[in-house]
Amino acid sequence: MTTTRRHLSAPWFSAPLLALLMAAVQAQPAQTPPSSASPNTAAAQGAAPQAGGGSEESGEELDTVILSDSLHYDDVKKESTFTGNVIMTRGTMTLKADTLVMREDAEGFQFGTATVDKGRVVVRQETPEEFKVVEAQGLRAEYDGKTEQIEMIGQAVVTRYICGKPMDTIVGERVKYNQNNDTYQAFGGPQSAARGGRVRSVATPAARADAAIAECRQQSGQN
Repeated sequence: MTTTRRHLSAPWFSAPLLALLMAAVQAQPAQTPPSSASPNTAAAQGAAPQAGGGSEESGEELDTVILSDSLHYDDVKKESTFTGNVIMTRGTMTLKADTLVMREDAEGFQFGTATVDKGRVVVRQETPEEFKVVEAQGLRAEYDGKTEQIEMIGQAVVTRYICGKPMDTIVGERVKYNQNNDTYQAFGGPQSAARGGRVRSVATPAARADAAIAECRQQSGQN
């Protein structure tokens, strides 16, 4: 199974979240801030092996490691279905799901859909050098490798944490992110996680984010 060759990572708002996907993490309570102390905290908690081969800093292609209770591969459809306690690790990204379906078209582009039986799908990306964690939640997550677009569908909530503190949040029925032009869209609807089915976004002033980073650096003994 091949993996996309573009490094999947993204900043927030100006170049927002999630530049990656092909899987999902089972829902964690949105009000519980994730730790930013270790780039592989989520992987360790899920007992997932750390992906090797290449590095984000060097720009080399990263290995993608997927664990599951079962795997069904259809060579005709070029489709892999992972089921049961699915754990995916790629660099500093850790993902979990009940079901992950990945397929590849004739041109080699990948497409993925991740779901859970209960709760929400979550995509988690850590940027340890910035003490940042981005979590995106939804009832379903879809990745289009041809357009490099990621979409969280149903009760979508995207939150950026710095030094374990929530900073920015986007809430809607759907949140889309396009890797090619670093843009995102949020849509309201009956399955929006925001009151009244609308889109709700909360942005923290840059000074507060900078103060949180400075606090983390001081706590970790960095200059």
